[in-house]
Amino acid sequence: MALVVQKYGGTSVGTVDRIRNVARRVAKTFDEGNEVVVIVSAMAGETNRLVALADEISETPSEREYDVLVSTGEQVTIALLSMCLQSMGYKAKSYLGYQIPMLTDNVHAKARIKSIGDEKIRADLKEGTIIVVAGFQGTDDVGDITTLGRGGSDTSAVAVAAGLKADVCEIYTDVDGVYTTDPRIVPEATKMEKISYDEMLEMASLGSKILQIRSVEFAKKYGVVVHVRSSFNDNPGTLVMKEDNDMETVLVSGIAYNKDEAKISLLRVPDQPGIASQLFKPLSDANITVDMIIQNVSHDGHTDMTFTVPKADFKKAIEIVQGLSGNIGASGVKGNENISKVSIIGVGMRSHSGVASKMFDALSAEGINIEMISTSEIKVSCVIDSKYTELAVRVLHEAFGLDKKAQEETTI
Repeated sequence: MALVVQKYGGTSVGTVDRIRNVARRVAKTFDEGNEVVVIVSAMAGETNRLVALADEISETPSEREYDVLVSTGEQVTIALLSMCLQSMGYKAKSYLGYQIPMLTDNVHAKARIKSIGDEKIRADLKEGTIIVVAGFQGTDDVGDITTLGRGGSDTSAVAVAAGLKADVCEIYTDVDGVYTTDPRIVPEATKMEKISYDEMLEMASLGSKILQIRSVEFAKKYGVVVHVRSSFNDNPGTLVMKEDNDMETVLVSGIAYNKDEAKISLLRVPDQPGIASQLFKPLSDANITVDMIIQNVSHDGHTDMTFTVPKADFKKAIEIVQGLSGNIGASGVKGNENISKVSIIGVGMRSHSGVASKMFDALSAEGINIEMISTSEIKVSCVIDSKYTELAVRVLHEAFGLDKKAQEETTI
């Protein structure tokens, strides 16, 4: 008997018929002799509807009450799924976050999980009960409802799997695995059989929407094997797991892109100690995440400094920077929202040379100018003009032989 944790996203439970489909899939897993814990999201579009109601009531709603409101979407789906399983003759029981309890810190709307109780769930599992848990939510030390941020149901599922020491955590979504890149841009993209935690972390942070980044961090920390699958077919998906030797033989595993970033440049900044701190601390205090940072070579005691921020924070960030520019002696500020970041990812980069130059050559051959470059052990990212995003993805996907035909020829 295995303990299986399954998570179904909003699209998978978007209608009553789809909830029935999920119930049949859950029942099949249970009938195969497994203990089953299911985590579900709110029905597709429901969280957006609740957020819109909050915005309509108040421009600055209380964060505590905001969490009380947006957490209700999952309460509907756990009840409906449990009812459906019961109507099929199975014992099923729903749990809200505070009933487990899933304890978090008190940072509303983006809480972090501190611990998960397992006594109630284990007792119910021993009685042959299928457990249905509300994703995305928890409770703080004083009993207030908290939420984990958008995409938080993935994190809930992996955290529950870690807490229960489950054999596998299956993440069901509207795609049937992790692909070498977005199939909407490159139809020849290949589904990966497996991917390392580090590669998946990079893909999630660089724009891939398959898994929420914190769920991958949790999986890596606690060694939870995650199986990304489709809720609409029985095809095998992609295993997100600890790196093995086979993974290093692949030079580049995938191509990611992100159009949700913007670039800010400070011109002729005095090149002296303390300037970077004066610039980036106010951005940090405003909860603005800074990604890539480039500082040019100093000339005449001055340098240009360029960095990227999420596009949603661009207006707030550039206002802060413009307010600071005079104080730190910069000659001006420039901003650009029409950029995108294209990245190649692969653990094989650690043991192979020439990867970056191959990427640069491929982009250059298509006349795509590189504005910024950032690297790590297993990724190279380039900021380019956003109008070239799809072209860059296609070119890099082909250059590194990631399309189905190229991989089949390599296997043969």
